[in-house]
Formats: sequence, structure tokens, C-alpha cells
Amino acid sequence: MKFEGIYTPAVTPLSADGSIDKAAFADVLEYLVDSKVHGVIIGGSTGEYYAHTSQERVELAAQAKDVLNGRLPLIVGTGGIRTEDAVAFAQHARDIKADALLVGTPPYALPTQQEIALHVKAVDAAAGLPIMLYNYPGRMSVSMGEAFFDAVADVKNIVAIKESSGDMAQLHRLAIKRPNIQLSCGWDDQALEFFAWGARSWVCAGSNFIPREHVALYEACVIEKNFDKGRKIMAAMMPLMDFLEGGKFVQAIKYGVALNGLNTGGVRKPLSDLDAAEKDTLKQVVAELKATIAQIN
Repeated sequence: MKFEGIYTPAVTPLSADGSIDKAAFADVLEYLVDSKVHGVIIGGSTGEYYAHTSQERVELAAQAKDVLNGRLPLIVGTGGIRTEDAVAFAQHARDIKADALLVGTPPYALPTQQEIALHVKAVDAAAGLPIMLYNYPGRMSVSMGEAFFDAVADVKNIVAIKESSGDMAQLHRLAIKRPNIQLSCGWDDQALEFFAWGARSWVCAGSNFIPREHVALYEACVIEKNFDKGRKIMAAMMPLMDFLEGGKFVQAIKYGVALNGLNTGGVRKPLSDLDAAEKDTLKQVVAELKATIAQIN
């Protein structure tokens, strides 16, 4: 499987009582299809998988498969502290005929490099689907290093990695030493650098609400190979990226989705919604970003 383009880790709308709003979730997916992103990820950090029950996660994945109905590739996240849980999510993804898995390092447990490799191999054996690795030490506390990649070199289903360490040296090592693993940008303000180093996809939460602008950057850098244009688009996006790193990431993404007229219903505790001032700031940032990028040729 080739990962090319913009892959959106979809948000999970909530009803007033805190339950998942399945009708609103379907609307989110239809919006992404209409916006011509290149794939959808369910069960990612932006989707608040950590705040969902196992049953909610499998139901969301199944609904996403039904709604998308082959119109976009579906990648299912298998995140979990226990390998047994990740294996169960992978098996369900196989059963619903998902297109690929997103497989990260188990959080909190602090596994060694060999233990991460065994975890990934167990997930792979359970499903036999293409795998996009997910390296996010900021949330998981452990990074996928050289020993890990050596240990999984024989896993043929590992085809890509969402690299979210923020470590530019890690990007360089992957591009040079692991050319068989497709690079996918997982650190938004480094998208331009990822594309320069050969990445052909970007897993970006902001594409939940400004998908066309994210697609524009991808097309400028990867399709047109016009990095002068890409730098202009990236410069226009930086105020948004700075805002998103202000400590309320998922809350900001969900409010951005609401600005497009879709229901999101806030976030699950312990998180709390943006306050009025934060909402006003984000609204202004998005408006200026859209106006600026619309004028870039």
C-alpha cells in the first residue's frame, strides 16, 4: 500500500450526554470525502481513542467502513497499553476489511526496543494488514529507535511510519537508513522538511477543518515540486500550528470543525473546551490563513 496525500485522523463528535454522536460522525466523514483528502484514520489521538471504551472503538471503526464504503482508504488505530487489546483491535480491523493499521508504541508501560518490536509483530500476525507505524514519544514516553527498526526488518507489512517525534535527526535517519519505509509527516510544523526528505503523505489533524489548505501544501511540494510555493503556504499555516501547540490541541481541532457547521459536542474529560477568547483567536487565525492561501499561485 502506498500512502500518498493527506490522511485525516477524524474527530469523534459527542452528544450532549457525552455519548458518541454517530450521525454527526457520519457527517464528519462525508465532509472529508467531499473535501478530497486521501485517507481517513480512526482511533488516533485526535479521535480521542484513549477516552473511548473498547466497544466504542470497534463500533466507530465499523461505522467508518460502512460510511466510507471504499471511497477513501480506512486506517484503524490499534493503540493500547496491553498488547492483547491492540491485537483485538487489529483483528476487528481485519474483519471489517480496513485498508491498513496504525500501530504505535504502548503508552505508560515503557517497553524496551525489543518489547516494542514484539508488540508490533503480534499485531501484524493478528491481522496481516499493511502497517503504518506511529512514533510519538511525546505521548508514549518511548521512541522507536535503531534497535527497534532492526528487530522488525523482517515484517513485510510495515510499509510506512507516521513520525511524530519532532526530532529532525530522526527524520534524517529514517530517510537515509530506512528507505523501504514510507515517511509520513506526523509533526505539523515540519511538513515542508518531511516533503523535502521524500515524504509523500501527511497525517494532519488540521485537515479535519481546513483540508483544502493541507492538500494545497501537499500538492505544491509533492506533485508540483514547487517548494517556493510550498514555503508560502507553510508560512501562512504557521500561526495555526502555533495555536494548536498551545496546550488544547484536540479542543482546537474540534472547534475548527464546528466553524464549518458540523457538530462536534466538545471533548471528554479530563479535557475541557476552549474558552471564549481562545475561540475568537482561533476563528481569526483560520480566517486569515484561508484568505492568504487563496491568493497563493
